[in-house]
Amino acid sequence: MKITAFAGAALLALAATPLAAQNITAPEAAVPAGIKVERPMVPGPSLEGNLEGNATTREAMVVLPPSYGEDPDRRYPVVYYLHGFAIDGHNFYNFMNVPTAVADNAAAGREFIVVVPDTLTKMGGSMYSNSVTVGNFRDWVATDLVDYIDANYRTIATREGRGLAGHSMGGYGTWVIAMTHPEKFDSIWAQSACCVSPRSETVESAKAMAAVPYENVDNAGFGMRAGLASATAWAPNPNNPPYYVDFPITEEGEVDQLVIAKWANNSPLAMVASHLSALKSFDAIGSDVGTADGLIADDTMIHEELEKFGVDHIFETYEGDHVNKIGPRFNSVVLPFFAEHLDMGE
Repeated sequence: MKITAFAGAALLALAATPLAAQNITAPEAAVPAGIKVERPMVPGPSLEGNLEGNATTREAMVVLPPSYGEDPDRRYPVVYYLHGFAIDGHNFYNFMNVPTAVADNAAAGREFIVVVPDTLTKMGGSMYSNSVTVGNFRDWVATDLVDYIDANYRTIATREGRGLAGHSMGGYGTWVIAMTHPEKFDSIWAQSACCVSPRSETVESAKAMAAVPYENVDNAGFGMRAGLASATAWAPNPNNPPYYVDFPITEEGEVDQLVIAKWANNSPLAMVASHLSALKSFDAIGSDVGTADGLIADDTMIHEELEKFGVDHIFETYEGDHVNKIGPRFNSVVLPFFAEHLDMGE
């Protein structure tokens, strides 16, 4: 099978982190003094009826800043932080040392609530897309999750009080959720976003995808599983069990161009031109990628596309690969960026 840029970057992540059951795991994050972490289960009306059988109630890691328990009248901005493929929200929170990032920024006068939701699915990731097969995870983040956090925590419950960020598949989710739900978020930052340019297949790779036995998907290999996750999110078919997907191969053995078009319809790069009003409505847009990350070409392309259409944004590159600098940069770059642009409630 052809390894796409998406799969190649994901394999870099796997090489850098230990695995359990094909999902990235990380040691439990230390919780500094004054920081409180809660793990609510968030209902998901947007996910109900999904054909893949993914859970509709999802865990979210909610990290509260030091003054949250001391000042009952204060409200706080919220940064929603989206995880990547083959890792759940809890392990991403651990890997990124989110409690330490919240504590360090609070010590510098920047206090946030940070929310890390779990969107792990049977195929390894939701792709933060709306799909009758996988579930409407794009809507779940922007509506169900945001509404739950606003109802249960002292948030600044306006667009100006919310930021959206994510890494890899979560960076992809940041782009597409922002473009389709711009009314919910003030500012966004995409770290090492995957899946930016339209994905294609050869006849051979399309046939290989369609030939994976459903009961053996967990053993199909990381790249194939990533491809299946993308397919079920972007080209669902409720009449084609057991995957409930249209594979990109016709009965005549040719690449199915309609399926490829459906995939392209979910490409952030392809979406820019038709979502300019949404993109220009944000207070700030940022993205970054390591110079040794296989995704640098794609992430540079969306930077250039935004420039072409006059969308104001920040784009940074740094010495690093797909995973080795992302935690420190969330702490020292991403959260300070949001402090400059969100309503901090002070």
